[in-house]
Amino acid sequence: MPSRALFFALIAFATLPATAQTNGSFHLVLPQHNGQLNFVADGFKVIQSSAKPNGNELGVRAGDASGDLHFLAFFFVFSDQAPLTSAKCRDGEMEPEQKADPSLKIHASSQIANPGALPVSLVDYSAKSNNGGTQYSARGFIATGELCGDLEFYSERPIHHTDDSLRRVLASMQLDPDYSPQYKDEFLYAQILFNSQFYSAAGPIFELALQKLPSTPGVDVRTMTRVLTDQAGMSYGISGNLERARAIFENGIATDPEYPMYYYNLACADAGEHKLSAARQRLQQAYDRKANMIPGEEMPDPTQDDSFTPYRNDKQFWSFVQSLRP
Repeated sequence: MPSRALFFALIAFATLPATAQTNGSFHLVLPQHNGQLNFVADGFKVIQSSAKPNGNELGVRAGDASGDLHFLAFFFVFSDQAPLTSAKCRDGEMEPEQKADPSLKIHASSQIANPGALPVSLVDYSAKSNNGGTQYSARGFIATGELCGDLEFYSERPIHHTDDSLRRVLASMQLDPDYSPQYKDEFLYAQILFNSQFYSAAGPIFELALQKLPSTPGVDVRTMTRVLTDQAGMSYGISGNLERARAIFENGIATDPEYPMYYYNLACADAGEHKLSAARQRLQQAYDRKANMIPGEEMPDPTQDDSFTPYRNDKQFWSFVQSLRP
């Protein structure tokens, strides 16, 4: 079994930095902690991503073109063992796994010394797989302070950290403790939470990203403000915090009154509170501004929206909703 079993699909989102990967370079950042885990793994494609609601762990699973070699990468806070070294993080992770799985056998351990940088502690091991066979792992750890990076390659064929292709990747591991999270890092983390239905945890992190936008060079600030405001407000709304959702969308209208989705999302909040007159007014305001959608976005079909479908039996309201269908 991979070391950490909990994963969530990363759903494509048009304006989201798609993954923690850029041309074979992987960058993992936590939204509320300085630090960045970096490594280079050419030829691997991200399959899944995960994020903990507390903001303390980001994970990525990727596979190569052959389909028989994968890796798990995690960047996480390990405060129980702080202050950390790479070896201390390795041992702190491996010892509980050994106790939990009697089939786990360590075959080799080593360390890559990086002059001027943090060392990478390595371990090779095997364990019984879910299908009754054997899974082989080659794993590297890098750590400082309370932060640890964990990169595990695994396969049903024997692999070793000394294999040229794996050693290149493991040797590329770096942990920059001084990196300050940027809006794109917080956006990515929050969107993974959102797609994993951790809505109440996603909202505050979308807001963190929103706060950093005005000082972000090279970014279409108006478009990204709209996207982040939508995502933050929807996160709160879906999780039941309609008061905070309303505040976010009303502030959006105050600063950008021509964007239709702020009105549409307020209509959803109104409908959730059975305020159909207010919902109707907001929907009309939204569709009056439908020409101002972000390029590539489409106006939602309210007849398919769970916020409004409970009112199908209200003939007057439902007739109005049907008249708005794009």
